[in-house]
Amino acid sequence: MKEWRRLGRSFACAMEGIVHTVKTQRNMQIHLVAAVLALAAAWWLEIDRTEVIWVLIAITLVLVLELVNTAIESVVDLVTSDWHAKAKVAKDAAAGAVLVGAILSVAIGMAVFGPPLYEKFLG
Repeated sequence: MKEWRRLGRSFACAMEGIVHTVKTQRNMQIHLVAAVLALAAAWWLEIDRTEVIWVLIAITLVLVLELVNTAIESVVDLVTSDWHAKAKVAKDAAAGAVLVGAILSVAIGMAVFGPPLYEKFLG
């Protein structure tokens, strides 16, 4: 029973981290809006299940990277409020990881949504 309570607390802490990130990070809010729009477009265009899975993977990747980016930024801010070259590298690298994930997501989006959008409007 004790293990279940610990597990429950772990899930609660994880949810608190997600909620905090959604409430405080503008980029996470943008990513969530983009995710909802992508999923709505997948439904509207009747994208097949396999391609929807690729879209979900892309969405999840970007959200996970944004959570990690927020964690790294928070730890750096906790350690120092002064400008430091290594703090800048940590924050920039974390932001770069989100950017790389977002670029991959755009590429996946183009591959998945491009053909049906072309057919719908130009085909």
